[in-house]
Amino acid sequence: MNMKQLRQRAGIRAEEVAYKLDIALSTIRNWEQGRTVPKLRIDQFEALLDLYGCSFEELTAAVKETNQAVA
Repeated sequence: MNMKQLRQRAGIRAEEVAYKLDIALSTIRNWEQGRTVPKLRIDQFEALLDLYGCSFEELTAAVKETNQAVA
C-alpha cells in the first residue's frame, strides 16, 4: 500500500490532511507522488498516524513503497 492508498483507505481527502497538519496541499501531493518523504514535527506525525488510522510500521512501509514506485 502506498501513501495515497493509505490516505484513501482512511477516507480522507488530501486537502483535509493538509489542513489538519497545517501544511501545504502540494506537500501532501509530493509525498503521494514520491517526490519527497514526510518530514514532520512529532505532533504532526502523531496526527498523521491518527488521521490515517495506521501504525508507524504501516506508514513507513507506505512511504517506502511510494518511493520505490518512483525510482
